[in-house]
Amino acid sequence: MIQMSTFIAILLVALTTYCTRILGYVLLKNKTLSKRQQKILQIIPGCVLVSMLVPYFLPEHPVDLIAIVLTLCAASRFSMLPTILISMVSAAFLRSLLI
Repeated sequence: MIQMSTFIAILLVALTTYCTRILGYVLLKNKTLSKRQQKILQIIPGCVLVSMLVPYFLPEHPVDLIAIVLTLCAASRFSMLPTILISMVSAAFLRSLLI
């Protein structure tokens, strides 16, 4: 059973990530953006999510930190679905090495 505080934290992170994506498009809807600016707008939600998650993993979970690094490498090369699959498999594999 998931704790209520964990559930609320997940909802807040999801809402923050969603708002960063939508807010950029709402504020800039009448502007013509370069390809670089469009790419930056697409990356911002992921950066917000990573900035909220990484401090949790740094001190106590080095294996998860390795999985995060692998996920970031995958995200720079692949689309969302392969990145998610790579992150899940790498986290599961690295955690299984600890058992």
